[in-house]
Amino acid sequence: MLESLAKTVANHLLTQNLILASAESCTGGWVAKLMTDIAGSSAWFDRGFVTYTNESKQDLLGVNSATLERYGAVSEQTVAEMVSGALIHSSANIAVAISGIAGPTGGSKEKPVGMVCFAWQQKDQFVRVSTQYFKGDRGSVREQAVVFILEKMMEC
Repeated sequence: MLESLAKTVANHLLTQNLILASAESCTGGWVAKLMTDIAGSSAWFDRGFVTYTNESKQDLLGVNSATLERYGAVSEQTVAEMVSGALIHSSANIAVAISGIAGPTGGSKEKPVGMVCFAWQQKDQFVRVSTQYFKGDRGSVREQAVVFILEKMMEC
């Protein structure tokens, strides 16, 4: 299913003349892997940033330390800065960002395991954000997150 969805997204990116960059935390580069598993992916995929720590989010994507301190790594504010940073630090004209709590630990009452924040943006357009709450184990939460953002890319 993921491979088929990735091919559909790749065709969409190609026909829309879009080049993708990804900024991923809890998915560990899964979006980038799916895109680059497809032959010819350099036509629609520029690069992926795996920014698991707060420091890497700041160093590679320019996420503001005040944003991380105030809202945390798993927040719509942080993924909005991640997606903008991915566009700034790449040759892409569309980017996605994902940060979440895949579990089995790390959750809290305010931010439970399964909470994942997303952002997607085309260059020179507004940032779109969403927070989703997925059920299941670590692998399931991560897979659902990848499916969600791939489906959102079809709306661009």
